[in-house]
Amino acid sequence: MTASLNFFPVDNGDMCLVELESRHKILIDINIRAVADDPDEDASDVAADLRKRLERDTSGRLFVDAFLLSHPDKDHCTGLKKHFHLGPLEDWSKEADKIVIREIWSSPLVFRRASKNLALCDDAKAFNKEARRRVKLFREDSSLVDDCERILILGEDEDGKTDDLGDILVKVDQVFNKVNGYVENSFVARLIGPLPKHEDEDEEEARAKNRSSTIIQFSLTGNGLADKCRFLTGGDAEVAIWEKVWERHKYHPENLSYDILQAPHHCSWHSLSYDSWSELGDEAEVSADARLALSQARDGALLIASSKAIEDDDIDPPCIGAKREYTQIATSVAGEFVCIGERPNKVKPQVLVVEVGEHGPKLKNSLLAPATVLGASSIGSQPQGHG
Repeated sequence: MTASLNFFPVDNGDMCLVELESRHKILIDINIRAVADDPDEDASDVAADLRKRLERDTSGRLFVDAFLLSHPDKDHCTGLKKHFHLGPLEDWSKEADKIVIREIWSSPLVFRRASKNLALCDDAKAFNKEARRRVKLFREDSSLVDDCERILILGEDEDGKTDDLGDILVKVDQVFNKVNGYVENSFVARLIGPLPKHEDEDEEEARAKNRSSTIIQFSLTGNGLADKCRFLTGGDAEVAIWEKVWERHKYHPENLSYDILQAPHHCSWHSLSYDSWSELGDEAEVSADARLALSQARDGALLIASSKAIEDDDIDPPCIGAKREYTQIATSVAGEFVCIGERPNKVKPQVLVVEVGEHGPKLKNSLLAPATVLGASSIGSQPQGHG
């Protein structure tokens, strides 16, 4: 069986479903806007598109095996309360038919920094409440935590607040291959961020620099062969973060290599530069280190902007200047830059599907059949092995 990555057209927002060869599914962010739920609007019905790609358990519940919220901005979690079941599983309603999240992947550091800088939207608050509920269940009796109650903590919290969560804690730079508590043979993931505050930074500086997002490099199996596709995703991480990431990994750049890059912050210039594109345009300077961090493309890599259509103007995001940089990176490895908001056209973009087989990743058609029932619980060439 092939693996796949499904990128949903959610305007300036992120929503990607990673389907492993094992059929386990990892959802990264959502942005299910009101216009997408309205049949009288032109926006793609991404909720329906997502449901078509999910399976039902023996109790008839649609589910994702894991849901990662890269950071709690509205354009990464809109629609959570409306479309996903939160709270104890026994409260799930057949009538509401919401999607069950078997395991939450959450970074407390991202939430802590966000809550100090901006007010969380209702969906972000709901996610945080559910994450805390699941951590509490683990602390009370980890042996009783079952499917649909699990949580994986990505990155250590401040002041030792996660020191007692060893079995469900992944530290920065660690690799892991568990989904919903079970070891997986069809992927390996490396946690790259969020990075902890540096010793030479004061608290205010750390808050200003760290528009923190969870950054992960996935290595996916295709047709039983390891490392056929590396996928680098980093939410809205901005230039200071990518500079720090490069400083940390420049002697092991394979840790940042990819066949597919989700261009951070919806193809924003501020992931590559401190300068304002709207003020300086072509005179704005690119950070060499940030660009290096985002340039570790393997042969034939696909660089994807999860954004609305990109115009030649001073709007950011998406930014025409960032598109030009990413296009240069793609061209240097005989790859391609793609904007989801333009595929197949700007009027009615569709889910962008990348299938991963024995020859690596390949773009394909996105038409799918309705959800099936589950019983119990080429883009370029890739070297073997995971760095």
